[in-house]
Amino acid sequence: MKNLTFLFLLVFSISFSQTSEEQQLKKFYDTSLLNGQSYDWLDYLSNRIGSRLSGSVGAELAVKYTKEELDKLGLDKVWLQPVMVPKWVRGAKEYAYIKSSTGNTNLPVCALGGSVATPALGITAEVIEVKNFEELKELGEAKIKGKIVFYNRPMQADLIQTFNAYGGCVDQRVHGAKEAVKYGAVAVLVRSMNLRLDDLPHTGTMSYDDLPDSEKIPAAAISTNAAELLSTMVKLTPDLKVHFKQSCENKGEVQSYNVIGEIKGSEKPDEIMVVGGHLDSWDLGDGSHDDGAGVVQSMEVLRLMKETGYKPKHTVRVVLFMNEENGLRGGLKYADVAKNKKEKHLFALESDAGGFSPRGFSFDCTDEQFETIANWSILFKPYLIHYFEKGGSGADVGPLKADGVILAGLRPDSQRYFDYHHAANDRFDAVNKRELELGAATMASLLYLIDQNF
Repeated sequence: MKNLTFLFLLVFSISFSQTSEEQQLKKFYDTSLLNGQSYDWLDYLSNRIGSRLSGSVGAELAVKYTKEELDKLGLDKVWLQPVMVPKWVRGAKEYAYIKSSTGNTNLPVCALGGSVATPALGITAEVIEVKNFEELKELGEAKIKGKIVFYNRPMQADLIQTFNAYGGCVDQRVHGAKEAVKYGAVAVLVRSMNLRLDDLPHTGTMSYDDLPDSEKIPAAAISTNAAELLSTMVKLTPDLKVHFKQSCENKGEVQSYNVIGEIKGSEKPDEIMVVGGHLDSWDLGDGSHDDGAGVVQSMEVLRLMKETGYKPKHTVRVVLFMNEENGLRGGLKYADVAKNKKEKHLFALESDAGGFSPRGFSFDCTDEQFETIANWSILFKPYLIHYFEKGGSGADVGPLKADGVILAGLRPDSQRYFDYHHAANDRFDAVNKRELELGAATMASLLYLIDQNF
């Protein structure tokens, strides 16, 4: 009889615990969908402030605005964390065209972030097309010197995980100029990282590594339609020439800030859970998906906890990182300060994959930790969220990686993300209010479950 009573109490306890978790998740989703703040925050960030390239006036205004909004939430502490960031300026709008005896054909083009400018009158040179660095090496200096190298390796469309497709070709954008310099190229043009065929060039960071200034060559992206056209014309006319001009400039470093707010833990205040996104964006659009969505969702996590009356056991900290796009200075600075202060981080979640419908999370953690976490997936089933996998987390939370720290990344549906990524159409009207709010509630739910179970 005693055994039966014990079994009944055990089953009741488990049932009650599950019900409590389901109830708290429902509170988060109901509050976000019926009385959410994330979409209004994004509206202001995108339409009143606009692009937020590191070191720009927009970035400065975004720091001021988000700090003020966090102050309004009545958090236990809100502060700015100074961080030095690179200041790169695009300058006058770039232009490019194919030179032809029958007339010039325009190519939609944009400078890659961090690139040097062309000479004042631009660059005109023959074009040589390659798919990868191996082809570049095979051609060698004899065929490349004095020419514009055109990297034309598209994202692999049959990869369902679009971030894998992006990872499979982004090296030509990041390192293309540095590699082409070895063989005497005068500039590089890169096919935009985009699965769709359109006329929008996509920018993004590039690196010369330790290349001397005197050896740096201009680097720009052309749209996917332009890449298809240029490839066809180069095959028809091997000595075809392209002219392009850009006026970008690197202006050294300036001071900016990470924006941080926290709710102090009621039981374990010295153990910290982080949720965040990056406050900076590229300058062609207003960065609504990348990463305005992650910023406002992360802010909303703390607001949802306050609004629903949930008091976390561990300290919950929102961090709006500066300079993810062209330097990762904010993420590195936050981790460095945390290390110097000997802060103990338990968990860090990043949203930096757009404001589309949430599908789940990827986790960088031990097998034992993941075994516990994977059991929670059933709680998200009513919200059509099913993806719980081991994998990467996020660039800004990555520097927090250490023994015992669980890192995670929100994984929204990614099929349309690279249509907007780093392009002029990454604007407020591309973000769906409901999808954004579902993502915020999903993030709050995971923070809650970590807080309760670790």
